[in-house]
Amino acid sequence: MAKTPRRAAKAACGLLSAQSLTYQGRIGPVGKMDMAKRAGLRRDFRTVGLVTQAETGWKRLKGEMPRQITLWFIALAVGIAAGIAALVFRKSIAWLQHVVYGAEDVHLLHTFVGTLPWQVVLITPIIGGLVVGLLLHWFTPDGRVRSVADVIEGAALHEGRVETRAGLASALASLITLGTGGSTGREGPVVHMAGLIAAWALRWMRADPQTGRDLLGCAVAAAVSASFNAPIAGALFALEVVLRHFAIHAFAPIVIASVAGAVINRLEFGGGAEFLLNDSSALQFYEELPAFLMLGAVCGVVAGLLMLAFFMAEDVAGHLQKRLHIPRWLRPMGAGAMLGAIAIWFPHIIGVGYETTSRALLGQITLREAVLLAATKGVATAITYGGRMGGGVFSPSLMVGALTGLAFGIIATAVFPDMSGTPRLYALAGLGGVAAAVLGAPISTTLIVFELTGDWQTALAVMVTVSISTAIGSRIVDRSFFLTQLERRDIHLAAGPQSYLLALFISQDVMRAPDHDNAAPEDRCWELIEQGTYLSDSSTLAAALPAFERTGQPFLPVLRLTDANSPPELLGALFHVDALRVYNKALAATAAEEHS
Repeated sequence: MAKTPRRAAKAACGLLSAQSLTYQGRIGPVGKMDMAKRAGLRRDFRTVGLVTQAETGWKRLKGEMPRQITLWFIALAVGIAAGIAALVFRKSIAWLQHVVYGAEDVHLLHTFVGTLPWQVVLITPIIGGLVVGLLLHWFTPDGRVRSVADVIEGAALHEGRVETRAGLASALASLITLGTGGSTGREGPVVHMAGLIAAWALRWMRADPQTGRDLLGCAVAAAVSASFNAPIAGALFALEVVLRHFAIHAFAPIVIASVAGAVINRLEFGGGAEFLLNDSSALQFYEELPAFLMLGAVCGVVAGLLMLAFFMAEDVAGHLQKRLHIPRWLRPMGAGAMLGAIAIWFPHIIGVGYETTSRALLGQITLREAVLLAATKGVATAITYGGRMGGGVFSPSLMVGALTGLAFGIIATAVFPDMSGTPRLYALAGLGGVAAAVLGAPISTTLIVFELTGDWQTALAVMVTVSISTAIGSRIVDRSFFLTQLERRDIHLAAGPQSYLLALFISQDVMRAPDHDNAAPEDRCWELIEQGTYLSDSSTLAAALPAFERTGQPFLPVLRLTDANSPPELLGALFHVDALRVYNKALAATAAEEHS
């Protein structure tokens, strides 16, 4: 009777165990097997391994498939909801701009605003800033607009959840900003609105942290996809920027949600690209590639200066507000007055700037205009950001990048006419170069450039420019605009989970109480307290671990500090080994999620 592969493997195992086979030159009877028999045994072992893997995979599939299918349907629902929210937000901006400025076609807003009386152009952003300031004063604890950075923080530190009250106020404030003359983009509020939708779904589901982060990624992907008609870039943006990993388990639901968002967009606007180019701008000669390396360096510097200008504006505005005792609700109004004054002469700064960006991609702007408009847009966006008026930085980055690339292209094609293609190609590459460096997202930005323009023939030029610009921009700031924003708030995500996970654990939650079986001796705790070696009840492991390294103590007492007239209360002691154990488990769980 022929043996099955499993029986053959068992027989082989029995044969091997019965023989003496060592690694020190003593080969027993097994070593004398003929080659055919040994090859057969190897085949039997491989067959058994495959059968075992198939059985294990089938069991896992049966156990996890219902949950996965459920998650996919929820991802689809979240994607549809986020897509509709992004569409409503976009249409609302157009409606408000029509009401405020009277523009019939928002894609020609800048041209239309240039024909309005200067009083209208000046007063409109001031009124918008006042409304924004009051909204943020009433509904946010700090008067700050929530945006992409807060969604990244929610994914990393808050199990995929974002603030609801402040988030809704921020979305409305950003809508008013963009509709009344603010110089930002719509992707920031759209991404945070998507985070709100995911948070509502999570509360309904009572989901675990991993599912929470996955659904947050789904909502963000759908919102970006619906906002820009870019399903590929939307999915990768969620993975690259928000979740900051490419785990397999998150890919399918995020793609489903992103496609749903794209369908929502195309049902309303059709399948066309956001920016329509007259013809292809394909690379003419491979000798032209060094020019795009140089353009990447220029874009990286421009992006770095742009981000530094944003942060400088925030610092200067905060300093002036504090020194002059200006109420925080007047801060956006002051920024609106400055924007209105600039818009009288440069109406292109208003809104997301699609008209100017399109003209740059079509090569319809002169060198002098390109440089002047790029500088003015950068200043206006910095004022809007410093004034806390709301909006995102992606669309302004696209506009500044297209103008920078066009200016570079005009010069390059004039100096080397025989080796250069059209300046429009440089504008397209510059558009991606500056935006990628600002977002810190070279992959998704490269793809979104192709999806926004429908021009897939420029891959080499755009990829070269984006790679160099991102490398340079990430050295000027801490990885990206969003991560630097968080770093300025003492939220250290740029260094990775080994840094920010420590802030998730409070010493009081990890310590051993005095009634613990292996509690620290109370006398020794008070000795350490008298020496000034202790932790407060609100301190995290981010403060505790350096204290252990500095003092060399096996444990540190944890105190509750009340007012000056009351003695401190000893709550317990945090042991070094306990802190390391909790930290190690958190790192292992994060690694397991990111590689699952």
